[in-house]
Amino acid sequence: MFEIRKATPKDAETILRFITELAIYEKAGHEVEATVQMVTLSLFGQNSVSEAAICERDGVPVGFAVWFFSYSTWQARNGLYLEDLYITPDQRGSGAGRLMLRYLARIAVEKGCGRFEWSVLDWNEPAIKAYEAIGAEPLTEWTRYRLSGTALETFAAG
Repeated sequence: MFEIRKATPKDAETILRFITELAIYEKAGHEVEATVQMVTLSLFGQNSVSEAAICERDGVPVGFAVWFFSYSTWQARNGLYLEDLYITPDQRGSGAGRLMLRYLARIAVEKGCGRFEWSVLDWNEPAIKAYEAIGAEPLTEWTRYRLSGTALETFAAG
């Protein structure tokens, strides 16, 4: 049986393990800079803007989700943005991912959010099929941009 619960600082090591497994799955394992201390501070520290949940099966963690609240000026409402959702390979197809998405959808509805959004890699067909099966639609006319690392620092410095 699955149970989804709010993550606590005691889950930081498990969350980091899942982050690393997700990064490896997404062919970006070399990009993980996070440490247990960084996860603890960023998710559970006083200035945290993110939240996390753990999915357990029979008391064993099998996945996690991290999200934060965004804002839509057109709706004048918050939105829930799912940063990451990960389910261990042996539990994929079990319904755990769908349960996590429903858990987050309920939070979005309870908080009065106008949107529940996330991104998916264009090659991740299993995830895309799962998202479309619950009624999610891709936003084809939008392109995400990112400033990070040296480019971010250089631009910020003027």
